[in-house]
Amino acid sequence: MAPTPNRRPPPPFDPSVPGLAARHAAREAVATLLGPARGLALEDALAQAARGAGLDAGEAALARAIATASFRRLGFIKAALAARLRDGLPEDRPHLLALLVTGAAQILDLAVADHAAVDLSVRLAKADPQLQHLVPLVNAVLRRIVRERDAIREQESDPLAHNTPDWLARRWQAAYGEETARRIAVAHLEGAAVDLTVPHDPEIWAERLGGIRLDLGSVRLAEVRQAVAELPGYAEGAWWVQDAAAALPVRLLAPVAGERVVDLCAAPGGKTTQIAAAGAMVTAVDRSAVRLERLGRNLERLGLSAEVVTADALALPEDAPFDAVLLDAPCSATGTIRRHPDVVWTKSEADVIRLAGLQRRLLDKAARLTRPGGRLVYCTCSLEPEEGSAQVAAFLARNPDFERIAITPDRLSGHAELIDASGDLRTLPSHVVGGIGRAGGLDGFFASLLRRRD
Repeated sequence: MAPTPNRRPPPPFDPSVPGLAARHAAREAVATLLGPARGLALEDALAQAARGAGLDAGEAALARAIATASFRRLGFIKAALAARLRDGLPEDRPHLLALLVTGAAQILDLAVADHAAVDLSVRLAKADPQLQHLVPLVNAVLRRIVRERDAIREQESDPLAHNTPDWLARRWQAAYGEETARRIAVAHLEGAAVDLTVPHDPEIWAERLGGIRLDLGSVRLAEVRQAVAELPGYAEGAWWVQDAAAALPVRLLAPVAGERVVDLCAAPGGKTTQIAAAGAMVTAVDRSAVRLERLGRNLERLGLSAEVVTADALALPEDAPFDAVLLDAPCSATGTIRRHPDVVWTKSEADVIRLAGLQRRLLDKAARLTRPGGRLVYCTCSLEPEEGSAQVAAFLARNPDFERIAITPDRLSGHAELIDASGDLRTLPSHVVGGIGRAGGLDGFFASLLRRRD
């Protein structure tokens, strides 16, 4: 259809303009999550957008930084925009909202030039047939954000109120108390460091990579200025990336050489590699063939072996129970918000309830896969009691042939604060184990060590 005489066609999107393709990909990813497809993870949305825009590694990193900053302070950014929009936020127009949010995030939270953040956002509006007539609005609002940046930043005094949905804030206050809930919200703004599991010579690799060895066993990198795959030791399989808290469930399971162990819901495979590195005969089970391919590549790089099975864990045969079972159950992932800030805005209380039902079925299945005298570790990267302590309490009530093995501080390098009142592992983003701020935090993890009675 020919354009109308009164409205010129928008200028073509020009990916050769420095920084424009990265900002286009970030806007597309954020718009996807703000729109109907809220269940999609930001990493997946970014991967789709990056492929569509043909980004190189540097551009993809910039797109990720912009999108991540947009979600890390989304509540605060939306409030700042709403106060400067006469008709309020365009919640029903995700592409416009995403354009304003990503532009404001660059101005308020990233070390990019103000003129680049504003000009390239305006260019994206001009290139969008649905937004071309709103170019003056985009330009005016983002320029006002630049002028009033200091005053806007001073208004962000309460991350729990500003950047945590009410339903989640209420849950954390009820579970952990007002003060701890607030510290959790503050930790989410800090982001997360890169932790490595290093099976051999961790002190040497910590020094070589410019990091520190945490007393929990992981190596924490102080700063990463290049792609992880380009760091020394990656190609030769000396280590793998794994949050320090995510490495603890296998430490509690304590697999030994020759044991038969099954890792249920295993992908992407960090815990499988831990079990294999201990010398156990591990079977890794997951429904996703694509994610298991990544697990297989990592095992090959690390020089480790495992039986990899693409299957629904609930359908596994039960005729040959295992010495030890690890169930890292699908969950709401509210313990990973430091790394994945989109979780706050894409999950709901209904997801917690729905996933708790799946966890119950998986936990009962895991029990049937555990031989008499065998060990079972149930874990989730969630802060929600229904997915952790309440799940285990209900399991023990209906399975009298299982007992809890209370975790003692010596199993966690003396960190008694990581053990809850029932004797289970409970790490919080606000826990400090190796420094201050980004250098000190942990993902939120729950793990319970259970034993099937002889």
